[in-house]
Amino acid sequence: MPSSNTPLDDLIRAQKRQRAAGLRLAALSAVTVGAASTLLLGLSGWFIVASAAAGAAGLAAAHAFNVLLPSAGIRFLAILRTAARYGERLSGHAAALRALAAIRPAVFESLAAAPPTESLALSRGEASARLVQDVDAIETRFVRLSAPWSAAAGLGAGVALALLAGWIPALSILTAASAATLLARALARRYSAPARAAIQARTGALKDSVAALVSASAELRAYGLADWAGETLNARAASLEDARRAAARAQGLIVASQSVIAGLAVAAAVACAAPAGAALAALAGLAAVMSLDALTSLAAAFDQDGAAHEARTRLDAVLRHRPKAAPSSPPGPQPLTLLGLTLRPGERLAVSGPSGCGKTTAIETLLGLRESGSLTPREAFAWLPQDAGLVAGTVRDNLRLAAPTASDEDLWAALDDACLADRIRAAPEGLLAYVGDDGERLSGGERRRLALARAYLRDAPWLLLDEPTEGLDPVTEAAVVARLDARLQRTGQGLVLVSHRAAPLAICPRRVQFGAQEKGPATVSPSLVSTL
Repeated sequence: MPSSNTPLDDLIRAQKRQRAAGLRLAALSAVTVGAASTLLLGLSGWFIVASAAAGAAGLAAAHAFNVLLPSAGIRFLAILRTAARYGERLSGHAAALRALAAIRPAVFESLAAAPPTESLALSRGEASARLVQDVDAIETRFVRLSAPWSAAAGLGAGVALALLAGWIPALSILTAASAATLLARALARRYSAPARAAIQARTGALKDSVAALVSASAELRAYGLADWAGETLNARAASLEDARRAAARAQGLIVASQSVIAGLAVAAAVACAAPAGAALAALAGLAAVMSLDALTSLAAAFDQDGAAHEARTRLDAVLRHRPKAAPSSPPGPQPLTLLGLTLRPGERLAVSGPSGCGKTTAIETLLGLRESGSLTPREAFAWLPQDAGLVAGTVRDNLRLAAPTASDEDLWAALDDACLADRIRAAPEGLLAYVGDDGERLSGGERRRLALARAYLRDAPWLLLDEPTEGLDPVTEAAVVARLDARLQRTGQGLVLVSHRAAPLAICPRRVQFGAQEKGPATVSPSLVSTL
């Protein structure tokens, strides 16, 4: 592990401070569990053997033997262990889950704040893997914070019990515990760490493939490639299962090594304590069992280190990007210079030309989604991308992405301007109608108009619309364009419109025509996209 602090370290440290009370309670409970478990088994073993010895010694010895005190101690330790274990799980997992609730938004914000060359290159499956499985792996860092305390308490209680039979049994337990810890650490580094790291990486690759192939499921069926897609996913899944089997073998090896050492520790403790009598020998043997058992939480932590280390590396690569503070109010109208043309607030510019000539690149550069020298704040724009995405939620959920505090009245007004209000009102659920994954329950034209309504809701001085009427029939297109024109006159927003269709181009007095000879990266120069 690197010694220098990383963004994830800082985030975890902050969460530890916030969850300090719960983590302290978990550690205290873990100490109680470890000590009570060892004392309970040791006392129980001694009590059984001592009772048998007293009974074998005759009636007088049996009557003289104090049964009530050790039996009361056994009941007390059993109740204490149960209550402490509940407290440890409750407080430890509560602290871990609350920490995750803070870490996931931080990861998402960092993904959004990353440079476009990084954030836009990250696939859905890979982004999901960072937000879900990598953060889940970090959860173990909180849950197992109490593991060393529990192990130390269990070992300490076992050694204390063994000292009743002499220092040699106690020393044998300490020796076995040291050997078990070192061996578990070595085996985890040699076998578990590579397997757990592979699981993290291969799970992300599988999610990536699933997201890509499911989104293209209709095309795959149409072209007879469903079997190929299944084979591809099976290959990814088989690779993941190989890593999981390797991790299971490593875990089994660690458990087997702990069991062997525990067996040797019991035999050594009993043999060394034999001169002190059968009862104390039984106590020492059971103390050895529980002392080694208390170390299993540490062995499990070592086993998970590979996954946690891989997750840490992947999350640190994301968390180094910090989100910028949002402006307290939307930027006011400001002139733009786009492709050598200066646009005053409220003006309209149409960008047209053949497919692939750089129209969309110009818009994305202006938005800062491509590397450029643009100083225009992104908050100045309400954007309808060429391939607008919809979230798997309701109509209201999708619209409020642009305006989280918008009222239902505002939502209906935007839908009306996008010529979609009647269609949504006809649905039984209205604004609560579920649109499906990426709007799969809507037609292509309805998806387009829902994304257009979302852009309308953004309180920004400039509208950037990339092919707003694509996929619409002529009648619907004419209605959408007419309402767009009326909306611009009403709001005073400026418009930069990318289209190859005549109807939307007609409402823009100024135009830029891209020719076929202008195709390629040189079409949009960063120096031509700026804010005055």
